Amino acid sequence: MIVCIDTNVLLQAAKSGHPYETIIHGWVNRRYQWAVSTSILAEYRELITQRSGPDRWRELQQVFDLADQLGDLLIYCSPQYQFHVVTADEDDNKFTDCAIAVNADYVITDDAHFGPLADAPYKPKPVTPAEFIHQHLT
Repeated sequence: MIVCIDTNVLLQAAKSGHPYETIIHGWVNRRYQWAVSTSILAEYRELITQRSGPDRWRELQQVFDLADQLGDLLIYCSPQYQFHVVTADEDDNKFTDCAIAVNADYVITDDAHFGPLADAPYKPKPVTPAEFIHQHLT
């Protein structure tokens, strides 16, 4: 299974003891592959550095680097096409474009802006973190 993870979900999942931490544990335990693009990583870096500091970003970057060395945990994507699925917040399309390009199963998000993806003719569908945990990690 392949997923893209919205930044707000990552910010919560990266907190020790948060219920969404299960999402990170599932990834580390090879329950799914995580797809990212350069623009997604840039947003992760910007917001994690802004909200949790540069040390926290460096820790996560080291985890990504290790996952990359281990093989199939992380999928790097360079979408060649912009699908414009999300219209309410165009910036969110970096996640839908990546998810569509790698034929992902889900975009894990709490953001209602991803609603149009549910009705789009593409494979990836939005799923809340709680739904994803319940359906795939418990």
